[in-house]
Amino acid sequence: MFDLTLDLVMLLMLAAFAAGFVDAIAGGGGLITLPVLMLAGVPPAQALATNKVQGVFGAGTAAISYAARGLVDLRSQWRSALVAGAAGAGGALLVSAVPTEGLRLILPVILIGIALFFALKPGLDDLDRTRRLTPLVFALTVVPFIGFYDGLMGPGAGAFYMIGFVTLAGYGVLKATAHTKLLNFASNLGGLGAFALVGQPLWMLGVAMGAAQIAGAWLGARLASRVGARLIKPLLVVTSTLLAARLIWQML
Repeated sequence: MFDLTLDLVMLLMLAAFAAGFVDAIAGGGGLITLPVLMLAGVPPAQALATNKVQGVFGAGTAAISYAARGLVDLRSQWRSALVAGAAGAGGALLVSAVPTEGLRLILPVILIGIALFFALKPGLDDLDRTRRLTPLVFALTVVPFIGFYDGLMGPGAGAFYMIGFVTLAGYGVLKATAHTKLLNFASNLGGLGAFALVGQPLWMLGVAMGAAQIAGAWLGARLASRVGARLIKPLLVVTSTLLAARLIWQML
């Protein structure tokens, strides 16, 4: 039986604050909160659902913070957000029906590839570059694919959005981060709606952690907006590498 004490709630909120800070800059906040929830004794299905509850607060705060600084136009991105939300809900609803073992095997390789891309590719800065896909095509192809994955599994979704925005949409690193947080929020919200039906999230704990996520995400987005790619790139490399290492450790 899961025993929720005040000390445990405070530790989980501290983890959520750190996750909100990291996630607002480079993604990967779930690398902190999901293992901590499970170590605290929350059953896996409830941990996944509760993680979605608190993650929505952090991603939403980061998205609003970036939008307030003019880094993302919510009016032009609401369609992509709707697609991401619907895809996230679809992925969460099919979590027990879709085989994911093959994806789990190749996911660490993909994440390490993303880390190497941001670590080694020259010229990655906050300046926009050549766009390879129109916004409509990007919204109809890349967004639903990653949104579905976010609802189905989740780890690395922020990094996948980032690489899509940088390589295909032609965004600079800071602008890509801002748009990533908006779509992360949408796919998390869609996934939460589905998990709420089947996962029985711990709502009070999720909201408490969400409050800490808000503070961490606000601080992280504020710092990233000031420093830009010089902060985002190394942190993205670190979080992608750590997430890959954790997935490999789980398989072994």
